[in-house]
Amino acid sequence: MSQPWLKKQVNALELYTIDVIYGRRAGAGAAVYGGFLQGLSWLFSGIAQARLWLYRHRIFHDQPLGCLVVVVGNLTVGGTGKTPVVEKFARALRDRGRKVAILSRGYKSKSVPLWKKWWWSLTHADEPPPRIVSDGERVLLDSEQAGDEPFMLAKNLPGVIVLVDKNRVKAGEYAIKKFGCDTLVLDDGFQYLPLKGRLNLLLVDKTNPFGNGHLLPRGILREPIKHLKRASYVFLTKSNGQRDPELEALIKEHNPQADIIECAHRPQHLQRFGAAPDAPGAREPLAFLKGRRVFAFSGIATPESFEKFLRDLGALIVGRERFLDHYRFEPEDLAGLFELARAEGAECLVTTEKDAVRIADSLACPLPLYYLRLEIEILRGASDFDEAVGRICFPQTGSR
Repeated sequence: MSQPWLKKQVNALELYTIDVIYGRRAGAGAAVYGGFLQGLSWLFSGIAQARLWLYRHRIFHDQPLGCLVVVVGNLTVGGTGKTPVVEKFARALRDRGRKVAILSRGYKSKSVPLWKKWWWSLTHADEPPPRIVSDGERVLLDSEQAGDEPFMLAKNLPGVIVLVDKNRVKAGEYAIKKFGCDTLVLDDGFQYLPLKGRLNLLLVDKTNPFGNGHLLPRGILREPIKHLKRASYVFLTKSNGQRDPELEALIKEHNPQADIIECAHRPQHLQRFGAAPDAPGAREPLAFLKGRRVFAFSGIATPESFEKFLRDLGALIVGRERFLDHYRFEPEDLAGLFELARAEGAECLVTTEKDAVRIADSLACPLPLYYLRLEIEILRGASDFDEAVGRICFPQTGSR
C-alpha cells in the first residue's frame, strides 16, 4: 500500500467527518456515522470531566512554577485565531520588560526519531530538554520540526523564547533555569492541567462559538460549555463590531465574574513569499488586492474567514483550494495550484501566514505568491491591546 494513497484516504475520511459534524452530509450513511461519533462523544465527555474532577479535588496535582503563567486557549478545536493573540500578548509583555517564554506542545511537529529517544534514555539519567525553537536571538528550528504556530511565533517575536514539548511543566522549568524567564505564556493550554496558570484567557470565536454544541468527535468542543467558568477573561475573537447579547448572556450565565474583551483580526499588508523583507515589492498594501484576479488557497480550520477578508478587500477570487488544517504542502500540490491559477487567469496567489510557513523556501513561483498578515485589534473591553495587557497582567498599575 503506497503512502500517497493512504494519505489521500485519511484526508478523505477527515473531510467526510468534518462534513458530518457541520451537517453538510445527508442520507443514511451520514446519519449512522453521526450516531457512531455521538457515542464516542459521550465517552470523551466523561473522560474530560473526570480528569478535571481529579485535579480539582487534588487527587492529581498541578504544579506552580513561581512566576507569572498566562494560559491562552479555547474550548473548541481550531479556528479561534489564537496565534495572533498569543503573539500580541507576548510582544506587549516583552515590551514592558518581562522575560517571556512561549510554551507550546508543537502540534503536528515532526517527532524525534524513536532511536534518538532510546539512545537518550540509555545515556542520560534525566529527560531530554524541550526543543528550542527560538532562544530569543535566533530561530533554530523550521516549521516541520517546531510546528506551524511555534515557528511563526519565533519568527515574529525576537527577544521571546519559544519552546516545544508535550511536558510543559518541564519546558517551563527549563525556560526559568536556562533563560531566566519570569513570564510563561502557555499556548493552547486551557486543557493542560498539570501546569497551574495564574490567568486563564479563553478565546471564543464569535462567528462559530461552540459549533453544534457536541464534544469531540461529534462536534468541535474539547470540554463542555459550562467550563467557561474556568476562564479569568474571555476574548471574543473575529468580531464584526456588533454586540451579541445572547452569547454574552451565555458566558455570564456560566462565569459571572469573567471580563469580556471583544477583538477582531485585522489584515495589515501582503507579504510576498520568498522575498527578503526589505526588498522592493516584498510588501504590498491591502489596496493592492482591489480589482485584482486572485487564486486563494489555505489549510486552516476556518478558510471561509480568510476568503472573506480577500473579498472584503476587493479581490476577485477566480479560484480557490481548501486543504485540511495544518496540511503540509508537497511540491506537486503547489505545482497543481499554480497550474489552476494560470488556467483561471489569476494575476497572483494568496494564502495565509500560517500556510506560508509550510511552504519550502526554495519554491519557484511562476506567479507572484503572497500571504496575508493579520493582527489583533481590541474593539471593546479596553481602549487598546496594551491597556488589556496592563489590566490583566499588571493589575496594580492597570485600571481594573
